[in-house]
Amino acid sequence: MIDSYTNRLIHETSPYLKQHAHNPVEWYAWGETAFHRATQEDKPIFLSIGYSTCHWCHVMAHESFEDSSIADYLNRHFISIKVDREERPDIDQIYMSVCQSMTGSGGWPLTIVMTPEKKPFFAGTYFPNESRGGRIGLQDLLVRIHEVWVNQRAEIDQTTTEIVNSLRLAQSSAPGPALSIEMAGVAATEMADHFDPEFGGFREAPKFPGPHNLLFLLQHTHLTGDPTFQAMALKTLTEMRLGGLYDQVGGGFHRYSTDSKWHLPHFEKMLYDQALLLMAYADAYSISGDDLYRRTIVDTISYITRDLGAESGGFYSAEDADSDGGEGKFYTWTTAEISQIVTPERFRQLRDDFSLADSGNFLDEHAHHSTGLNILHLATTPEKLADRFHISTEQWWEDWNRDRDALRQAREKRVRPGLDNKILTDWNGLTIAALSKAARALENPEYATLARLAADFVLENLRTENGTLEHRHTKGNDRIPGFLDDYSDLIWGLRELYETIFDPYYLAAAIELQKVQNRLFWDQTNGGYFLTSNEGETLITRQKEVYDGARPSGNSVSAANLFYLARMTGNSEWEAMVGKIGAAFSAQVRRVPSAFSGLLSAIAVSQSEFQEIVVVGDPNNSETRQMLREVQRGYDPCKVILFKDPKDQKMATLAPYTADYRAINGQPTAYICKNHACLAPVVGAKNLHNVWKKRLSRRE
Repeated sequence: MIDSYTNRLIHETSPYLKQHAHNPVEWYAWGETAFHRATQEDKPIFLSIGYSTCHWCHVMAHESFEDSSIADYLNRHFISIKVDREERPDIDQIYMSVCQSMTGSGGWPLTIVMTPEKKPFFAGTYFPNESRGGRIGLQDLLVRIHEVWVNQRAEIDQTTTEIVNSLRLAQSSAPGPALSIEMAGVAATEMADHFDPEFGGFREAPKFPGPHNLLFLLQHTHLTGDPTFQAMALKTLTEMRLGGLYDQVGGGFHRYSTDSKWHLPHFEKMLYDQALLLMAYADAYSISGDDLYRRTIVDTISYITRDLGAESGGFYSAEDADSDGGEGKFYTWTTAEISQIVTPERFRQLRDDFSLADSGNFLDEHAHHSTGLNILHLATTPEKLADRFHISTEQWWEDWNRDRDALRQAREKRVRPGLDNKILTDWNGLTIAALSKAARALENPEYATLARLAADFVLENLRTENGTLEHRHTKGNDRIPGFLDDYSDLIWGLRELYETIFDPYYLAAAIELQKVQNRLFWDQTNGGYFLTSNEGETLITRQKEVYDGARPSGNSVSAANLFYLARMTGNSEWEAMVGKIGAAFSAQVRRVPSAFSGLLSAIAVSQSEFQEIVVVGDPNNSETRQMLREVQRGYDPCKVILFKDPKDQKMATLAPYTADYRAINGQPTAYICKNHACLAPVVGAKNLHNVWKKRLSRRE
């Protein structure tokens, strides 16, 4: 890093922007100052978008943005802007769409050249500093773009007009036919066609976890009774947990696997991946009772609280892939290192259990030669490993946990990967949901407490006086208004938290945020939600997104929120909006249904048999608590649970249909309605247990 330079980014709060504060490039953050200067000096904008844990962003920064000759050319002929895509997903989404349209692919770092009016005419991703191997280098590229800017302005104007018109046209399509539950079956079949039966996951390497797809498959088996789809999800969850994608020493999951066996990951760790995978493992544990899933939940929560937890109660965003000058250096081992930490006997077993080799157990991703390094991944399940050594599975875990703790202590002496300490509303919302689901699945109140603390932090620090949300927590004045995903993901978290601890404060917060979201983001003409608020910054187009990429889209999550909140509150208007979201994106979904599993999950459950359960009783009564635990247990996406304290009228306000529900003869009472028809009230825990047992046996 060249430290003799300091540019404007030194004043920014984003860790990614600060990483570039000592580049010789005269970077600007996104803002009118940069665009005004570009207009005044008649220069194009060089826009570079990335994020702090992006390995190739680091490579391009080191090769090009620290190069004084490239910096000098940029400074003379361009106005250079850096954007953290995690802070400004609206900007990233627009220009990524441009890149994919112009080049057929995308990724980060994202490189855009555009006019001072923010209209793009060139797009790409990573460029080396010099041309090589048939790939143009940034130095040559900048010269060519400058020549075009000076000599071919009319062609640039025509190109930008066509690009912007295409973007706007894509966002203005009329609603199509309503989506039905049958479309979920088509999506599930598509996933089955691409399933890897040997190692789990879908398609060829690189393999991404896609936890929302696994949640969809678990739900699809629940709705259809076909075990095929559940088996695919469980196989994938098991193989990911055994592989190097999972940090066997420290817990938590890396971003994705570069190979089909989940052995060789890209090593960054993202908060949203931990959250979504926790949800998938929580549902899988509720279904299967597999102890491997339980341990995965426990260790992943230990990781996020230990390494991503902020003292405030919120959670930081990510850890970098790189440390001490190399990618994955923090996570890999030589056999000599391990042999010095554990006993000789244990080293012999670990060599077998984790496929360790003196020459290393993976090849360099680019050079394809042995590295002498090992990524810890289990050769098979702990049960089978224990059988090899004629010990119990419990003994295997006891031995490994002791070794793991020793390895983690040794690893802590290394240079840690960089921490991206942004606290983002949307990713924290997902984490609140995950901790809440884990608390119910494992019946662990400590996880519910963690979820509650995070929810309190977000509501107290990222909700404004007028009830709107901010996207990122900051102590400065550089505020970023909330995006659709901030609302949808936080509402999801608050819903799950309410159904875990039954404090009406969190349900009320979810309902109020849903009202604000509808006011600020809903497309009154064509349905669905825009990514940006109608009070936000005006960009070249206002995007609507439904594709479920690394995480489910804001529209997908919103469809689920609207349906579940509608069933909780009796708000039929919100339930009708679910169908309008489906119709708004109907054409896109029908082309490749499996790319929209989050939305189709919501559509499917909204068209299936569904139950509303209200338990009325004294919250301090042990029998009341027993009844709540009874209806919480197990996996069932087709129910909502409300709790009403007869002495508190809050629930009657939030869900008016509960106004006349009472504790019959002073005893805790459950009111169960299915498909808009209600059973007779069930009084007492014993009677509820019998009713619930019959219900479960009929479903099985």
